[in-house]
This record gives sequence, structure tokens and C-alpha cells, in this order.
Amino acid sequence: MTSTHTSAPSAPGSAGVPRHVAIIMDGNNRWAKARGMSSVRGHRAGVEAVRAVIRRAGERGVEMLTLFAFSSENWKRPEAEVSALMELFLLALKREVRKLHEHGIRLSIIGDRSAFSRSIQNYIEQAEALTAENRGMHLVIAANYGGRWDITRATRRLAERVAAGELAPEAIDEAAVERVLSLADAPPVDLCIRTSGEQRISNFLLWQMAYAELYFTPRLWPDFDGEALDAAFDDFRGRQRRFGKTDEQVEVDGA
Repeated sequence: MTSTHTSAPSAPGSAGVPRHVAIIMDGNNRWAKARGMSSVRGHRAGVEAVRAVIRRAGERGVEMLTLFAFSSENWKRPEAEVSALMELFLLALKREVRKLHEHGIRLSIIGDRSAFSRSIQNYIEQAEALTAENRGMHLVIAANYGGRWDITRATRRLAERVAAGELAPEAIDEAAVERVLSLADAPPVDLCIRTSGEQRISNFLLWQMAYAELYFTPRLWPDFDGEALDAAFDDFRGRQRRFGKTDEQVEVDGA
């Protein structure tokens, strides 16, 4: 991806809705355990929550929705759970992409794809190609993704260009770094939501969330729905985003 976009804060969309929403979907295992179910059942319930949130985000006018589906650290989970997650990911790609396309949603997958099976990689490529020209909400799924991996890969790309004589070191600025990140064409994250009561960002979109508002909810991910998303947006609308300015400066700018 290439872009001239820089990290300038993005203005909220209609009715104070954030342009770019990122969600750390946490709590599937705890949801299943509380009901005496397997972790796989929890992840399946989490897919239902994904459908509900995508639908509501589109209705509210969100420009970009980025969901943290599988981190680079999740490979450390039990082998049976990882295998089930991969099967569920492939099944979701097969079943859901056509629906996304019918609703004009563009789909992108970010992360290190090399660890996925050839079958999953093929379906990712097909899904992105099918929806590439859609002009509705941009849905991004972060799978085998880590913020440090993203920045490290970007740094390596810039270093390769410098070594090849294509780029002068002094020409490397924030815009140059952004152009080689996974979300090079994206506005910065306005609102990051994390479910299940945990209060950390877990190596997710470290560069893109520099000025994001953080919203933590005790709801487990399978219980997060359209109304819960509305509540997060209501909270966001009440925040004062200063970006380094004083309260007085923000009030003058917003007058």
C-alpha cells in the first residue's frame, strides 16, 4: 500500500462517530468457560459478535474498522485451539466475504501471512481482490499481526531502500515510515475498544494508535453487540481530544 497520508489527527465523522475504530476482541475463552463450553464454541460465538459489530459500524458511518483477530503471540496457545482458530478463520473467509461484497465493504487482511496454510493465503488473496473496488466501509482484519512486527518490517524496507541508494537517510520522516506500514492508506485510529475488562493494547497498531482514545469494557467479546458499540461511541463523543494543545486552544479551534 502506498499513500501520502501522515499522522495528522482525523476529524470525527457524522454525529461525532470516529472515522477509524480498532477493536481488540477479547474474552471468547472466558465466555465459553463460564458456560461449560469448549474454547472453540467461544470463538464461534465471537464470530456472531463480529457480524453484529460490522453491521452497526456500517450503519453508523464508520469509515474504517480494524479487528484484532489473531496476534503473533497467539501461536503460543494450545495446539488444538490454534488449529480450531485457523479452521474457523478459513470458514469465515469462505462464508462471509460474499456478504461483505454485497454490502459494498472492502476487506483487507494485515499481518504476516507466511505462517498460514497455502489454502488460507489463497482465500485471503481472493477475498481482497473481490472487494478491492468497493467504496463502503473498509474492514481490516489483523491476523498473525503485531505492532512491533509492523514497525520492524517498515524499518527494514526503508533500510533496504537506503542501501540501494534509492532513499537518503535524512529523507526518512514520519510520512516515509507510514508509507511502508501495513495501514499506509488509513487514517489514524480514533477509538480503540477492548472487551473483557483488560486494560492494555497488547502490541496492536502501536504506530496508528498514537493519539487514539481508549475504551475498556468488562463485556466479553461474544456479548458485545451493536448497542455496546453505540455506548462506546457515546463515550467517545464526550472526550476532548487535545493532541498536545491546551483546553483553551481546543475550545478556540472548535468554536
